[in-house]
Amino acid sequence: MERNKLRFAVLGAGFWSHFQLAGWLEVGGCECVAVCDRVPEKAEALAGKFGVARTYSDAEELLDKERIDFLDVVTSPDTHPKFVLMAAERGIPVVCQKPMAPALEQAERMVEACRKASVPFYVNENWRWQRPMRELKRVLDSGVIGTPFRARIDMISGFPVFRNQPFLAELEQFIITDLGSHTLDVARFFFGEADTVYCRTQRVHPNIRGEDVATIVLGMKNSMTVLVEMAYAENYLEHDKFPETRVFIEADKGSVRLELDFWIRVTTEDGTHSRRYPPPTYRWADPEYAILHSSIVDCQRNLLEALRGEGEAETTGEDNLKTMRLVFGSYESAAQGQALAV
Repeated sequence: MERNKLRFAVLGAGFWSHFQLAGWLEVGGCECVAVCDRVPEKAEALAGKFGVARTYSDAEELLDKERIDFLDVVTSPDTHPKFVLMAAERGIPVVCQKPMAPALEQAERMVEACRKASVPFYVNENWRWQRPMRELKRVLDSGVIGTPFRARIDMISGFPVFRNQPFLAELEQFIITDLGSHTLDVARFFFGEADTVYCRTQRVHPNIRGEDVATIVLGMKNSMTVLVEMAYAENYLEHDKFPETRVFIEADKGSVRLELDFWIRVTTEDGTHSRRYPPPTYRWADPEYAILHSSIVDCQRNLLEALRGEGEAETTGEDNLKTMRLVFGSYESAAQGQALAV
């Protein structure tokens, strides 16, 4: 007998909502009963595309009228605190898009409010759920390359990211909140927690408000050094395969690389062994974002299991708060021009 489907609503009908809603439906076991956006036409378009029965332009009206098992917040970061606190006050489990909040104090308040209300709070942090990332973690955990001592995580692209998400050009803090929330989370996923952060930022685009280039050095508690580089400078790059991440990890018995086109190369005294780990494909995914859209499905499967009480979520609000401390610690380091304790 099929399990009862969890009922949920989506707040926000922008670019990413089309793929997050598709991801939930791909996982199965849940039903979207309402869509809300302050622009009614956007809510109606998303609802019509996925056969959702009801639309709203006011989040409070939706939460007061609908009986839902969880809320999926896919709005702009500045609205996340308001909507998460709104759900917590009503005892409704909430899944929030990254970055969790536009300021560390707000993120801490969101986590604390959900904790006090005993409301499950999860962050839809999907980068670590990319198939090559999971395989890379498996290699590390196997011990085949020994104990890592240094790593580099690169997400550098000439892709015109502002084309699909023009609002990003208006952010005072751009690439570290938008992309660093992913790559810094991956650093934690692989290597644990950091105790120091040093960051430099640059703005290459003349017509944006925030930074589009960042270089971050993490001093990890396990004595590793991790370099995290990111750029959306939209310059011409010979080997640009957006939105793939390259990783190089050095260890005392070998090394492992995640290279472009999903190749993982493990080198030990036995030589180099290579294998390709492409992502699964879905008919609803944008080919330009295929690696990301496939990871949405795996992330949401994990969150849905937690919502059902059938497993533990990896990207809880409390866990993601540690990533947010690195994000905002990076900005503080860049402003002060020095390494800071996390």
